[in-house]
Amino acid sequence: MGAPWFQIRHLEEQAGLVALSANFTLYGDMSDRMMSLAAGLGPTQEIYSIESFIGLHGVRGDLVERAWKIRARINQWIGIPCGIGIAPTKTLAKLANHIAKTAERKPGSYPDELATVCDLSRLEPDQLSEIFAVTDVGEVWGIGRQISAQLKERGVQSVQDFVNLSCSVVRGTWGVVLERTWRELRGEPCIELSESIAPKKQIACTRSFGQPITAFTDLREAISEFTTRAAAKLRKQGHLAGQILVFARTSPFRDGPRFSRSVVVPLVRPSADTTELANAAVMGLRSIYAPGFQLAKAGVMLLDLVPDTFVQSTLDWDAPVHDQRDRTKLMKAMDEVNDRFGKRTVLLGSSGLTNGEDSWGMRQVRRTPNYTTSWDDVPTARA
Repeated sequence: MGAPWFQIRHLEEQAGLVALSANFTLYGDMSDRMMSLAAGLGPTQEIYSIESFIGLHGVRGDLVERAWKIRARINQWIGIPCGIGIAPTKTLAKLANHIAKTAERKPGSYPDELATVCDLSRLEPDQLSEIFAVTDVGEVWGIGRQISAQLKERGVQSVQDFVNLSCSVVRGTWGVVLERTWRELRGEPCIELSESIAPKKQIACTRSFGQPITAFTDLREAISEFTTRAAAKLRKQGHLAGQILVFARTSPFRDGPRFSRSVVVPLVRPSADTTELANAAVMGLRSIYAPGFQLAKAGVMLLDLVPDTFVQSTLDWDAPVHDQRDRTKLMKAMDEVNDRFGKRTVLLGSSGLTNGEDSWGMRQVRRTPNYTTSWDDVPTARA
């Protein structure tokens, strides 16, 4: 996991290692398809990274049978296997999902009937205690590495040990957040299902370059393009950014002079205007750039995000009029054109009028086709 390609490249011939470049377009589309199929389990859904919580309130019939049918549909339609955990609370459902996957991958670790689809609500109290007793406390959602170590120092090794603690000890030692986890493990819902996706507090766009770059022009094009993409995400979320962070660095795996610098550029007023954000990013880039380094990665991060209804005035009466123009409609038109005809259909001049990604883009020589989003890449079947 995370090993540089040059360190494991020999395994391609020695062990038949298959290496593929990242294909974010394909990943995103397959994820959307899977979540839409998983939504068939119940009336409400909360997407949580690559997982999904489904509310089952009002669903009648055998939940396990329903889960098996949905899983079979996901496997047949998009070919992605998954585990399903059913329980009265979100924390228990996460634990049930872990048990379902572990029981399938490691036979004997849990009862066979809990493999793949695990419904903890069907178990008797003594059966649930047995499951908890053989499950490491660190597997519980909400108990991180540090808290897990603290619990084990106190002799709390298993989930059952944690559940056996008194509420006052949990709250007094680790606070109300872990108390909610403790209560959820005992079947008391404390964490609501969130159907709306919470807005991001930061929006980043970073990339490793396909080849090292040294010229400021290439670096400026990359930073401008990254800012453009981040700004589009910012507007889609309905927010403005108050600051922008810019960074660039060399590869930690290559010999030669090392470079790693970053700068945070505050804006006069929060903005989602690509031109304002790109100007600030390029200004920050100029302040940290130094020639003579083979830069391997760069990026931007939009900070201090506020809703786009936020209004901030300024006391700078001498500010040029053109800096105060509202380009909201222009940005909306830019987003709509790029969504319809593809990215870089409308772009900033600082992003490079030619395909600048030839010099600074990711190499992706092993990228799989966009099977599900491009007509040219749709696979063909022969009889």
